[in-house]
Amino acid sequence: MAPLLGAIADDATGATDLCSVLVRGGMRTVQTIGVARDVPLPEADAVVVALKSRTAPAAEAVASALAALDWLRELGARQLFFKYCSTFDSTPEGNIGPVADALLDALNAELTVVCPAYPANGRTVYNGHLFVGHRLLSESSMARHPLTPMTDSDLVRVLARQTPRAVRLVPHDVVRSGARAVERRLEELAADGVAYAVTDALTDDDLVAIGAACAALPLVTGGAGVATGLPDNIRRRRLLAPVPQPTAPPPSNGPAVVLAGSVSAATREQVRRMAARFPAVAVDVVDPDVDRAERAVRAALGAGAVVVHTASSLEDVARAQQRLGAERAGEAAETVLAELARRLVRDGVHRIVVAGGETSGAVVSALGVRALRVGREIAPGVPWMTSVGDPPLALALKSGNFGGPEFFLQALGVR
Repeated sequence: MAPLLGAIADDATGATDLCSVLVRGGMRTVQTIGVARDVPLPEADAVVVALKSRTAPAAEAVASALAALDWLRELGARQLFFKYCSTFDSTPEGNIGPVADALLDALNAELTVVCPAYPANGRTVYNGHLFVGHRLLSESSMARHPLTPMTDSDLVRVLARQTPRAVRLVPHDVVRSGARAVERRLEELAADGVAYAVTDALTDDDLVAIGAACAALPLVTGGAGVATGLPDNIRRRRLLAPVPQPTAPPPSNGPAVVLAGSVSAATREQVRRMAARFPAVAVDVVDPDVDRAERAVRAALGAGAVVVHTASSLEDVARAQQRLGAERAGEAAETVLAELARRLVRDGVHRIVVAGGETSGAVVSALGVRALRVGREIAPGVPWMTSVGDPPLALALKSGNFGGPEFFLQALGVR
């Protein structure tokens, strides 16, 4: 059966975040790592293609998104979704605007919504401004992001710098009035030649209303939250089971390894909590020694779980970035953790939790994973997944800022 929804995500954990929302809404969902024409996919209601395009050159990001779109249309997807981060992180040149422009052109579509809001993870939009918790995006830690610093919280203004098309706001009083009011606003904007409708959203009910208003749009764009309303659109057309079906748990035999490549405050605290209960192995990205790290992990696996991390403090982060530069420091962390994952799977480790979007992409690539069945949710935006093919691997791919302080312990079922 052709997928009812096809989605393109700009990184691996962003794709996983979206998958989690769709599974919660009752859609059988498969995530692929890039275009996977040669992989026999299980039957699915939604296929989500994970790219590595958030910080790629704009032309490269556009080309990879269009290749994914072509494949999803070949599969028969009826509606397309472009998923970006709930912090809208990008550069003044893109890549959100250029990719969305290319997708609109390819689909011969006039207008789409722009909604990164995800209240469950503290992301809301009001008067077009994106908030992280109670702070404006421009006052959050994202303002100091090494690759995509977000110093402007006004999404209309941010997107207008990335596209020649018109960008306008759907304010909260319209969204609060329900799906039909949002639809009317979208119709008015389309008649005025507007291509991008930035939508306010403060609650899950707002997201449901926005999602319902998007039923007829060829393309929807946003964070994972705005996909909350899409399964019910399909259900109303009697194309989806009326009751969400339970998802099978992932394989749980054997020890587990946590690979923390993110240096976010949330991940560092999760590492600290994990290290208080299980062995921890620190990897120096300035002078990495994969052999030594592998020996240390293998020696500690008898405890049942091990956490491997690249930074336990801001001082560690600053030292690595000072020596290597921010981009090279990040790449070094991804490379060493990906190689470590490959060796550990070869040695029989089949449960892995990864923290960090770029690290997650590097790990699944090193493991040769091309497609994953999406299972039960551990925390908002982070499900367990099982790789398609042999050996079956249980993977949880977490964005750096996602999950509570004890996320790693929660993922492994430790109380």
